[in-house]
Amino acid sequence: MNVVWQPDADEILLARVPATFATGAAMRVRGKRWFRDTERNDIQRELDGWPEGPDHKARSTGGAVGLGAVRGAALALGVAFLAVLSSAGGNISGPSSSSDPRSSADPADECADFPVMWAAPGTVARTLPWQLDPARRNQKQYRTHLIVTDRRLLVVDTPFHEWDTTIVDDKVLWETPRSTVQSIERRDFKDGGDLKVLFTDGSWCRLHTRLREPLLRYLLDRLDFVPQVSLTPAQQKAVETFVAGQAPESAPLIVTRSKCGCYHVDRLAPSTTSSFSGVSGESMVMDAEGVEVGFEQLHLEDFSPETLRKLRFHRPPSGLPSPN
Repeated sequence: MNVVWQPDADEILLARVPATFATGAAMRVRGKRWFRDTERNDIQRELDGWPEGPDHKARSTGGAVGLGAVRGAALALGVAFLAVLSSAGGNISGPSSSSDPRSSADPADECADFPVMWAAPGTVARTLPWQLDPARRNQKQYRTHLIVTDRRLLVVDTPFHEWDTTIVDDKVLWETPRSTVQSIERRDFKDGGDLKVLFTDGSWCRLHTRLREPLLRYLLDRLDFVPQVSLTPAQQKAVETFVAGQAPESAPLIVTRSKCGCYHVDRLAPSTTSSFSGVSGESMVMDAEGVEVGFEQLHLEDFSPETLRKLRFHRPPSGLPSPN
């Protein structure tokens, strides 16, 4: 029987996504991560209840250059191989220029070093669970998920079965009130899947998720939440029509208003919870008159900054200017 974490009766579930501590991408720190105090000392052996983990060392400049040369040679060989296939009539193309690595905005913590925990004694970040560390938790057998509600952040652990990701057996590992979170920052170097969570006591952590947008939508983007009772009769009717097509056990509605005046209605369905991807749901956009808005009629303000980043290299909906 599945055991899926549920919010309290008067608590709203906003997002649930798989997450781990991030991993270095620059040559010197590729595949590595560190847990630091504010003096950059390694503190992993000071963390309560943490099992032993690997002792990483940053590569020397020469070693990083050598690794880069090997990767460069492999890439060149791959491009040459693709060219041979293409000349033989294959419909194959090389990497897109849109996937070129972005430069680091924080070289000290992304290139020379790669802390994923920055915490003085007694701070919130030091309480994070060791299961978030891919070097300590077998990702083939278990997954950690980050959950956001209107009250708190939680980390849960669930077994992972590749043959059936609907099997979920949640165990709460950690939680903290939303009031302890000072800010959330996107960290795009190099694949755009990291985020930095800064706590009010000055500690922080760097996490990675394949599904960053749901988290940032509610933790970073400034949304104007709208009580359902304040909607007009026409909007209420549109919402009722939308809800009629949802499963009865779906979570409470989340209604937000964009700067353009459109209303976004979202509803998560706990029954969709997956050990691989978290929880999903359905959404609808309507205008001030309660008329559902199609994708082609959306405004730039209706898209989250995360979505706009993904649209940078694609053609936007009709009538929308290309985001820069």
